[in-house]
Amino acid sequence: MDKKTRDDLLKLFQSKLDEAMRLYLETCTRCGVCTEACHAYASMGQVKYIAAYRHEIVRRIYKRYFKGRGRVWPAVGEAKELSEMALDELYEAAYSCTGCRRCMVYCPFGIDTQMLMSIAKLLLIGAHTEPEILTMLADTSIEKGRSLALFKESFLTGIKNLEAEVVKKWRMEAGETAIPIDVEGADLLYVALAGAHSIVPAAAIFDAAGENWTLSFFEAVNFGAFVGDPTKTRLILDRIVQEAKRLKVKEVCICECGTAFRVMKQLSGKQPFEVSAVTEVHARYLREGRIKVDKSRFKKKPITYHDPCQIARNGGVIDEPRYILEHLTGDFQEMSPDPRYNWCCGGGGGLVALGEDTLDFRMKSAKVKVDQVKATGAQILATACENCHTQLSNLNDHYQMGVDVRFLSSMVADALVQ
Repeated sequence: MDKKTRDDLLKLFQSKLDEAMRLYLETCTRCGVCTEACHAYASMGQVKYIAAYRHEIVRRIYKRYFKGRGRVWPAVGEAKELSEMALDELYEAAYSCTGCRRCMVYCPFGIDTQMLMSIAKLLLIGAHTEPEILTMLADTSIEKGRSLALFKESFLTGIKNLEAEVVKKWRMEAGETAIPIDVEGADLLYVALAGAHSIVPAAAIFDAAGENWTLSFFEAVNFGAFVGDPTKTRLILDRIVQEAKRLKVKEVCICECGTAFRVMKQLSGKQPFEVSAVTEVHARYLREGRIKVDKSRFKKKPITYHDPCQIARNGGVIDEPRYILEHLTGDFQEMSPDPRYNWCCGGGGGLVALGEDTLDFRMKSAKVKVDQVKATGAQILATACENCHTQLSNLNDHYQMGVDVRFLSSMVADALVQ
């Protein structure tokens, strides 16, 4: 690695060194409490998947260039040169970590592995060695935001074609619009993913609740966050923020997408609107009596629920899905006594978006999740995240679990009482 490249990468490293990050880099005592916390280590037993091992790859570069001893006498402080070999190690650490933060809830110091891996991802971007597909998807998303007029007409046509499916789930009054778009002054802006599965069930539930809502022009998913590019993350996030301000909505509701919810909830800053996950909104409708569901719809099948890490452990939405499931079934089976310690599905952090490239690792590293699901004896496996749904469906096929993997929102829509 030439000097200019290394200097440029070290500037990127330094840009991440706020007070919290320095605390994470300075504090680890290698106590080993995090050893069993990672689903990849618990499933595969390889030391390189222990959280503290991942930390050390970043920490030793930090010691070499940002600590006095490392600069003067690197061998003593276990410092490491930033080289092509180091970049390879950073890549493996960053893209075998789903950012689930299960290790963080075990760590006595609360060291945030996802934050440390954000340094690794930023260095990979600076060296142009990040996964190309993630950068391409992020760039496409940004360009779509800049060229709204080019796709607006086709988007409106596509949504119009979905309205009949919404009406099948919830009978509309004559003249009402099943999927309202670009409604100024709406109480709620719903930000969906591309595809009927994210729009139709949610629209039926909003309409059943009599919600004054409107659908966002933009997709919820934030590929900038997956690849770890702060600038692109902000550009993709700001499209939705500006749309919400333009329409003067009171609430932005994010669909079943864990990273999209966490980014909007935690990175958008103080705004004139509330941010909620669609699961929170559905639970609110049930509490307020705005919708009713038929509990007998799933009564013959035991149901379990997988907590998406970004929504539950990282976003705090834990009680709401269970409140919904109380209304859907009398046979709910918990996976874990405390959902905060639930195993990750193994698909987060951009791994599902990388598709076949990560499939073998995703299947092997999530064996503990498969065992956890099987132990419940459930026939329906519900979740509230697109990546989790994809990963759990892959696991279902690979390990022949024999469960029906469902989105929680689609279950609510299917059980609506007219």
